[in-house]
Amino acid sequence: MNEEQKYIIVKGAREHNLKNINISIPKNQLVVITGVSGSGKSSLAFNTIYAEGRRRYVESLSAYARQFLGNSEKPDVDSIDGLSPAISIDQKTTSNNPRSTVGTVTEIYDYLRLLYARVGTPYCKNGHGEISNQTLKEMIKQIQTLKDETRIEILAPIVTSKKGTYQDLLAQLKKENFLRVKVDNKIYTLDEEIELNKNMRHDIDIVIDRIVFKNDDVTISRVHDALEVALEHSNELAKVTINDTNETWLFSQKYACKVCGFSLPNLEPRLFSFNAPAGACPECKGVGVRLEVDEDLLMPDMSLSINQGGIEYYKNIVNTTNLEWQKLQVLCHHYLIDLNLPLNKLTKEQIQFIMRGSKEPINYSLTSANGRKYPNYDYIEGVATLIERRYIETTSDLAREYYRKFMTQRICVTCKGSRLNEDVLSVKIHTTLKDKKQLLNISELTKLDIEESLEAIKHIQLLPHQQEIAKLVLVEINKRLNFLINVGLNYLSLSRNAQTLSGGESQRIRLATQIGAQLTGVLYVLDEPSIGLHQRDNNKLIATLKTMRDLGTTLLVVEHDEDTMLAADWLIDIGPKAGIHGGKVVAEGTPEEVMANPKSITGQYLIGTKYIELPHTRRSGNGQVLEIKNATVNNLNNLSAKFPLGKFICITGVSGSGKSSLINEVLYNDLHKILMKKNQKPNSIIKGYENVDKIIAISQEPIGRTPRSNPATYTSVFDDIRDLFASSPEAKIRGYTKSRFSFNVPGGRCERCNGDGVIKISMHFLPDVYVACEVCEGKRYNSETLQVKWKGKNIFDVLEMPVETALEFFANQAKIYKKLSVLEEVGLGYIKLGQQATELSGGEAQRIKLAAYLQKRATGKTMYILDEPTTGLHIDDIKKLIKVLNKIVDNGDTVIVIEHNLEVIKVADYIIDLGPEGGKYGGKIIATGTPEQVIKNENSYTGEFLKPIIARDLKRLK
Repeated sequence: MNEEQKYIIVKGAREHNLKNINISIPKNQLVVITGVSGSGKSSLAFNTIYAEGRRRYVESLSAYARQFLGNSEKPDVDSIDGLSPAISIDQKTTSNNPRSTVGTVTEIYDYLRLLYARVGTPYCKNGHGEISNQTLKEMIKQIQTLKDETRIEILAPIVTSKKGTYQDLLAQLKKENFLRVKVDNKIYTLDEEIELNKNMRHDIDIVIDRIVFKNDDVTISRVHDALEVALEHSNELAKVTINDTNETWLFSQKYACKVCGFSLPNLEPRLFSFNAPAGACPECKGVGVRLEVDEDLLMPDMSLSINQGGIEYYKNIVNTTNLEWQKLQVLCHHYLIDLNLPLNKLTKEQIQFIMRGSKEPINYSLTSANGRKYPNYDYIEGVATLIERRYIETTSDLAREYYRKFMTQRICVTCKGSRLNEDVLSVKIHTTLKDKKQLLNISELTKLDIEESLEAIKHIQLLPHQQEIAKLVLVEINKRLNFLINVGLNYLSLSRNAQTLSGGESQRIRLATQIGAQLTGVLYVLDEPSIGLHQRDNNKLIATLKTMRDLGTTLLVVEHDEDTMLAADWLIDIGPKAGIHGGKVVAEGTPEEVMANPKSITGQYLIGTKYIELPHTRRSGNGQVLEIKNATVNNLNNLSAKFPLGKFICITGVSGSGKSSLINEVLYNDLHKILMKKNQKPNSIIKGYENVDKIIAISQEPIGRTPRSNPATYTSVFDDIRDLFASSPEAKIRGYTKSRFSFNVPGGRCERCNGDGVIKISMHFLPDVYVACEVCEGKRYNSETLQVKWKGKNIFDVLEMPVETALEFFANQAKIYKKLSVLEEVGLGYIKLGQQATELSGGEAQRIKLAAYLQKRATGKTMYILDEPTTGLHIDDIKKLIKVLNKIVDNGDTVIVIEHNLEVIKVADYIIDLGPEGGKYGGKIIATGTPEQVIKNENSYTGEFLKPIIARDLKRLK
């Protein structure tokens, strides 16, 4: 085997900050790339190796196909040999589509649709038991069981329990040469005058034939013809009435109830799809939720009357000539609703009239502001109906945003969140779940967590011929469910909306999907798959990665997790530092070889030469407490929690235990509503909120969606820099103001590229090409602006400076220096001031936001919330982050961190540990207190893994 077959050989990689590196990466191995944040790990793994693999694949396609696959520029590298087809599994959200679920993303739902279509059993929705379909041959076979000389009628049921006179229908039947009909169990000839009460419900059957049955060829042929005619005229239904016993048999070529006639079309996989009209709930169109006007948002203060502005929508037009207000007055007058009576004194029925409008047409007249009369006789819509209609009809984003503030998302009342119509939900499978026999429709099965779904599928009860049909489908479903469990996602349900998944969860779902594909000879590039995973489940993930490797694939994993690094076959440490000080291979080899290399910072932390110290004491806080009572969002089990203020608080627990639900959806949302005095009702009871004046959530969302946003603009240091340039002698002579140095407005920017620095050239069926602007040469500004310099540097030169260089450059400018030093403090000394927001990682974006807030004066009453801030951070950067967070708490503010990283958890003053498991088995508080108290709790998984860490660090302190 030659070298190319054994290794991926990279020569001269210079993408981003890579320093012309050469490296050989062993194939069919679990290879982990690590290094401090910004050192060049992703530049090597994703921007060089994966990008080249993708480019080569795309170039093998036709020009027509390439136009749909986006840009595929060649990375800045001399050569890459031995490269396998590459697949990237990153942390981007699985889908922004509200129709995407865990089941659809993993394709398990497609197999379930096939399973239900082929072996599902339909049941009558009206409770009449199992229903089935019959062929014409089977119908005749059943009729042949009758004795000779039995008198029967073969009927075509065309109207079942519906109101109307049906004169046109009866006339049409006469035209078609039918002789008799049976109306409400009475036989009429079509020559008779049949008068029906239009307000009564009627049953109408065409009498196709009346036969004295004999089991001979002539009679059977006659029965066959009559059944064919009946089925043709009555939507594949036929009735056979046995006159001797007054018994009626209902036959159907499709699934139909023999008692009430409820019928189903042929069971096909598309019928079970909530994305297809045939299967979707008609009310919510398969989304499972509806936007509806919320009474609490519309009428926030029920002690006010309508005339006092109690209805938020009308409060600015009370007693005006506005036509909407006049309509409301007419509506209230008609139903005797007093406009001066407080809303809480009105009856529920009166509130319903205000919300949903009149039940009958009303005679009314309106007068416009210019005196024009509008006489009318019509239904008057209620305020809720009006807002919901306008929300759908408006083409204005501003108007839609206004209407949206009165609305809330509610579970669809028709399908109760199942997304499917009631016909589909009547198809069920027999299974055993927790030793109980159960009938489950497809929605009920997908609402179970993954482990329960697997149990239900394993114990499905099928007839021998059904087992043969479903054998392959069940194998595929079993495999995929097992893969999800193996990557630690057993707590999810298949019906879980993909939008609600974290980056780590969505990445592991794609990982499970790829394992199912069982490809060999492929290169997988993964970005921190351990994110969002509790230490307890880490071994499952590592075992999964090794399974993929053993299939004959190469795994290139960018990772900071200690367990994953130690489990690697090959470890590559990029550094030694970040930005321009990184981009080199510091160490490579087995984990043991890297640990033995004194140049490797990662190796020093792995071996214990460097470490994060355990605090000598835990803070006692300021004595005040914020308390949440009876939280029930998602899987929170009527949970109550206390947050001691003035402390560093860590929220821990296994994946899916309810950490984000408690902090992001309850604490942040509810406290934000209270502090911002929004007219929205909190989801839970919050006590002690007067001890907090501000709540700040620092997420990993980008600081901007366009290249125009950058660290300098976000932290507002760019305003100060522009002020400085505007105050320079050259700028004053030229009459340049601060705006001259902005690349977002005309004046100082290059107008050829509008300050972007690049020109986008559309290549029709080839990817768009971005080239440097030939006028400003990528510098964003026109030549006149660039002639203004401060200390020998123009404004573009400053934007190109890394933070650490800018600190030296602006050392004498206190205001600028202070803002830049905070960026340095959070470990971002390596990023350029003008680095495009689109190029920043989630962790970098989060730390830039943190730096922006750190510039503000501490109030001692601010609460900071961070969700897994260690994402993308090397342990050396985590050390810096902890220092920054401690500084915030030392100023008297409160920091709450949702975290799995034990190095962060061990330095917390207070821990709230949720569990015991994920999903519906979570949502409870397992342990609270200092890390020393939590490790004593035998029920805490966090305590179990934290215990050896604290024991090790205590030994170091001695």
